[in-house]
Amino acid sequence: MDRIIIKGLKIFAYHGVNPEEKRDGQPFELDITLYASLLRAGQTDDVNDTVSYAKAAKTVLRVMTGAKYNLLEKTAQMVAQQLLSDYPQVEKVDVLLKKPHAPVDMKFDYMAVMITRRRIHVHE
Repeated sequence: MDRIIIKGLKIFAYHGVNPEEKRDGQPFELDITLYASLLRAGQTDDVNDTVSYAKAAKTVLRVMTGAKYNLLEKTAQMVAQQLLSDYPQVEKVDVLLKKPHAPVDMKFDYMAVMITRRRIHVHE
């Protein structure tokens, strides 16, 4: 399946279990992979026949800044759900949500969760 990839999207948001994380916020970084057929767009050269990565990135920004969640798991789930909801041509989405400044008293590059969610087709 074809893919649209948004890598290294940096968003300042207010997620975390600790009160100061919700008060002060911190940077997050996301890698998003959208799985959809890009055949038609490749033939027509028309942005309306694909998923605009600019619009998808704005969707992610809206989810990341629209609410405050305790867990990365919940935050990633909400990002995936909204992308599947907003873009019906997307069959599957991978969300890697990185928290480079997690409150862990050790040296690390980032803490993260990675989830994959698929569109559920209901057959009548």
